[in-house]
Amino acid sequence: MVKLVYFAWVRERIGKGEEEIELPDDVKTAGDLIAHLATLGEEYENALQFPKAIRVAINQEHVEHDELIAGAREIGLFPPMTGG
Repeated sequence: MVKLVYFAWVRERIGKGEEEIELPDDVKTAGDLIAHLATLGEEYENALQFPKAIRVAINQEHVEHDELIAGAREIGLFPPMTGG
């Protein structure tokens, strides 16, 4: 099981702030995770319809979509941030 935390409009569109899910064996990277989540229902598909725009943090550290997620305790998904 891995804990997923959703932020800003990703959270609003999915309809929850966090959840724990069991990932299939073929979900190995942050990009794989986004693609997998988009298949879990209309709300996920809507939230993740532009996967390249989604930012990912593994154990509270920003990572690229090709980063391996094995051993992650927490994965955060959020939209691009603006401001200063």
